[in-house]
Amino acid sequence: MSPRLPRITAGKIIKILEKRGYVCIRQSGSHKIFKNKEGNRVTVPYHSKKILHPKILKSILRDADMTNDEL
Repeated sequence: MSPRLPRITAGKIIKILEKRGYVCIRQSGSHKIFKNKEGNRVTVPYHSKKILHPKILKSILRDADMTNDEL
């Protein structure tokens, strides 16, 4: 079984992405779209202090080629 995903807000995952080289290229409504130098794109739904649903966090991690341990 895989380890449980941490409960994390959109603001925290954005800070983690920015440390890994992702830059916000645009925003469409409440969704911020980030890209890195390799061209990988990650979309983060941004709702101030709400905790991300585990499925959404899993999708963000998959798009950013990250694992639970890297959080």
